[in-house]
Amino acid sequence: MAGADKRLTRRSVFRLGAAGLGAGGLAAACATGATPYSGAVAFNHGVASGDPRQDRVILWTRVTPARPGPVPVIWTVTRDTTLKDIVRQGEFITDASRDYTVKVDVDGLKPGEAYYYWFSVGGVASPPGATRTLPESGAAPFRMAIVSCSNWPFGFFNGYREIARRNDVQAVIHLGDYLYEYGEDGYGGEVGKQLGRIHSPTTEIVTLADYRQRHAQYKSDPDLQDAHAVAPWFCTWDDHESTNNSYRSGAQNHQPATEGDWTERKRVAVQAYLEWMPVRDPDPDRPREAIYRSFRVGDLATLFLLESRLIGRSDEITFAEAVSAPPERADAALQGVMARVNAPERTMLGEVQEAWLAEGLKSSAAAGQRWQVLVNQVIMARVRAPAVPPGLPEEVRSRLPPYLTRLAEFAKQGAPWNLDAWDGFPAARERLYAAAKAANARLITVTGDTHTAWANELYSAEGHRLGAEFACSSITSPGLGASVPLKEINWLMPETNREVVYYNAFDKGYTVITLTADAVEAEYIKVSTVTSRDYFASTDAAYTVRPAEVGVTGLTRMMGTTPVTSG
Repeated sequence: MAGADKRLTRRSVFRLGAAGLGAGGLAAACATGATPYSGAVAFNHGVASGDPRQDRVILWTRVTPARPGPVPVIWTVTRDTTLKDIVRQGEFITDASRDYTVKVDVDGLKPGEAYYYWFSVGGVASPPGATRTLPESGAAPFRMAIVSCSNWPFGFFNGYREIARRNDVQAVIHLGDYLYEYGEDGYGGEVGKQLGRIHSPTTEIVTLADYRQRHAQYKSDPDLQDAHAVAPWFCTWDDHESTNNSYRSGAQNHQPATEGDWTERKRVAVQAYLEWMPVRDPDPDRPREAIYRSFRVGDLATLFLLESRLIGRSDEITFAEAVSAPPERADAALQGVMARVNAPERTMLGEVQEAWLAEGLKSSAAAGQRWQVLVNQVIMARVRAPAVPPGLPEEVRSRLPPYLTRLAEFAKQGAPWNLDAWDGFPAARERLYAAAKAANARLITVTGDTHTAWANELYSAEGHRLGAEFACSSITSPGLGASVPLKEINWLMPETNREVVYYNAFDKGYTVITLTADAVEAEYIKVSTVTSRDYFASTDAAYTVRPAEVGVTGLTRMMGTTPVTSG
């Protein structure tokens, strides 16, 4: 059983230090000249760090005061787990204007070093956390846990718990859908009522107060808090941090008549995200939603965190028109949809970000960085719907959703599986591939969104293999297997698609990516359940890719499955 006593195993190194955060430690903090504060406070939302560079890192927490007004918070960074060898310390004054969150960009640190940190107000100390800066040079292995799609009502965050219990992850990358916008009667609501995990507020979030309350709820989860406390995170958003299937000028799940102006909803969603997440704010000369940024990991890799929702994504296109067309007009309707999809002006990232990425790929490869890693939200590989097996028993066939059959018919005419993914932006994808090829980059793309584990090989339209894509499953959100009760889908998808090598539409978990000079390894970790805190975790599959003279080699499956931990 994964009991609460085991959940803190990874953080047990802090026990001595945390015990020492009494009067002596807090007196030392107050000696910095901090403004006295006499009100009661609590640290109910844990601590976090993120966006590390060679000399700095973002530290985050949130204070819950007993009374309104400014709250001076002392932050402390140490070299040791006893939290006594202080290297940096300072004061941050927070208040209601930023929802009492604290976010500090701590500089003056050394490259490639582990650090420990905590916060305090008066006689109250936060839990401690661990972080580390990025290496300045060298190509030592760098291991990251890749996560996405953590929907509160759909289950317990067992995947986060497993990450918190590891001692070999140097960073966590969250690919988006950190939270979901729905109310108690929306997506996941019925499961949430059964598990006692109901969204707060109980209505769909629209206002700044709503988004702040939802962030606070998610960060109240002890497993998420523990995962944040053990390593720095690199975070980017997908759609649900604002609302479902969002794009620059609107969203599928935004109704202006009842939910107001989209620009205002987007603004408050971004504000709450920047307040509540351990991310560095965009430069002042950029729009607030332009959170794309890059990080250099020694001589090993450059991480490019993309923004593919709010600044450049063209309007949503769906197959609805073709699905609803009468048979005699279905082909023409589909052709009309695909003509819009293939329009050269469609963009996923926007012109400015495309240029930034092209220049970054060129600079990274020219500097001798071994890998160019795209931290990307939606599937990049070309994917078509598989045909329904002809010998499928009728009782199974009758449970398949009608849209699967229609998509399989569309696939015969070359239509893709998912127009919300890069398949809905083929011209933009080819521009990205052209930039990668011109830079002689080795693309490693990490992806979330689909609640499904994938290992894909990425080819340009001319057939050049330019990279590999490793997509993680979800922390809790259900994959295709929840609506398509067909285990065969796991092999039908690779069988149908040249670029898809591995596919798992049923299990929840996360992926561990290890970058080395000679290879990139991806290990797909699954948890046995998310509807109970009694679970076990194991490796479902593992793949590796190596550098090629141009681009990368094909994917190789690492044989065998190995138990990781038991709950």
